[in-house]
Amino acid sequence: MTSALEHGTEDTPGRLGAVLRAAGNDRPRALGRHGPWVATTLDQARTVLTDPATYDFPVDVSRRAVRRAEMRGRSPHGVVAPLSHERAAGAAVVLRTELDLELARTAGAQHDAMALLRRPVARSTTAATLPALAAADRDRVADAVLDWVDALGPVIASPRPLPAWSRARRSEDGARHRLETLLDQLGAAEPPGTATVLAAGTQVPVAAGAWLLVGLAERPEVQDRLHTGGLAPVQVVWEVLRVAPPTWVTARVTRRETTLAGVRLPEGGVVLVSPLLLGRLADLVPAGECDRGAERVVLDPGRWDDATARPGAWLPFGAGPHACPGRTVGLAQLTELTSWAAAHRLDLVSPAYVDQSRGIFPRPALVEIS
Repeated sequence: MTSALEHGTEDTPGRLGAVLRAAGNDRPRALGRHGPWVATTLDQARTVLTDPATYDFPVDVSRRAVRRAEMRGRSPHGVVAPLSHERAAGAAVVLRTELDLELARTAGAQHDAMALLRRPVARSTTAATLPALAAADRDRVADAVLDWVDALGPVIASPRPLPAWSRARRSEDGARHRLETLLDQLGAAEPPGTATVLAAGTQVPVAAGAWLLVGLAERPEVQDRLHTGGLAPVQVVWEVLRVAPPTWVTARVTRRETTLAGVRLPEGGVVLVSPLLLGRLADLVPAGECDRGAERVVLDPGRWDDATARPGAWLPFGAGPHACPGRTVGLAQLTELTSWAAAHRLDLVSPAYVDQSRGIFPRPALVEIS
């Protein structure tokens, strides 16, 4: 599963490798002459994420720039209240039901984990976000969310923001408009904000769930421990979120010149916070049986047998006013997915590698489920 993350950090290409190679520094590490800078400790990361008056993000989920004038004095991005544990429990029920239906529909086939999870996660997230919807309307919204997520793919994967007249941007505009129109017709509050929550709350759990299924399929011994009760599902969830957090890096932009851990940052400087990097630090993560030296790289759910450990210390859901509002739902979905997987036998068809085009997700992610 995570062989590309567990080994060969020095050889990992792209920004992923550049960020990981910043580990071990006690000051922010510049990736280029004019940045971006990587926060290399938990204290630096918390400072960046919890001080929106100094550090903010100037793009929305679809990479549309926010005008500088809109950023003066306050964040241009609304703060969304966290979803309740009651909604998270409802989302877990929907997820298991939809997983069983999806597996029955494709019985005997090899499954691409990303494709297998799309519809169940979209419907589960929609049920948590809009619990009053009838099942048929929920499914319509979920399909529209998936259409927008698909249209967002080329926009997010592009090395630079796309112009409004490009085909990919027009396609994304259309999918977003159709989703927002449907939400408005169904009486959802603030359709643009709800659409963003639904898209993020679908795309991220799908990627995390795919890593989870691939990781279990690659490790029969972990499956056996789950089956016999030697591991709790939540231990597997936290370990997957540590080794392969789908939101592996988040950016903030300085609103004014400032200093972070002794490093001067100019106004408009980009600072990166990486849960993936933080999740490798020995002071945040207990040692596992298979770790090599101080760096916590190998996937080992048993490390969370340590009752003194604090899962999530590496900020997989962020921190501060813009922390993930779907944390409870995401954890419930992934825990339910692990329990569901433990009732089956998973085998990995071929090695999985890291695709960096939209966050990090496994490709191929082919799994046999029996």
